[in-house]
Amino acid sequence: MYKVKLLVIGPCECGKTVISNFLADATETIPNEYYPTQGVRFENCWPALMKEANGVIFVYSSDFSNIRKEMDMWYANFVQTQGLKDAHCMVFCHRKPNQPETRSSELSSLFSRIPWLNTSVEENGGALRREFNSFLQRLLSNISERRDQEELSILNQH
Repeated sequence: MYKVKLLVIGPCECGKTVISNFLADATETIPNEYYPTQGVRFENCWPALMKEANGVIFVYSSDFSNIRKEMDMWYANFVQTQGLKDAHCMVFCHRKPNQPETRSSELSSLFSRIPWLNTSVEENGGALRREFNSFLQRLLSNISERRDQEELSILNQH
């Protein structure tokens, strides 16, 4: 069995914790009140968080305007500097209940090759779970292929 380290990143109050808890089956009810996740807002911690990450899930809220610049910053810091491929990323445009569905046209071309999904835990939780499982399967396949190549490389050296 392989360990997978996924980073779930994005602006404050965009739904990262709601999505993470839903995918982990770690919540029975979805709170209506916002409780900020503590301890992860400091840039000097980012290198430790990024170390040995296998993939990144970008989350942003469909009700945020002018999100392009901030998302580009997340991409530069967590994908480009780590040498991750776009295939190891996913974008969730999360919306709260009764919020209209929007398109990700606000995002820059950096995100053009990254799979993208409108998410709402309440309205399309099944689709969210299926897309996440598919993404996770692709990552596991990539990890397996890389380990096989490393083992062959070691065997060929001896």
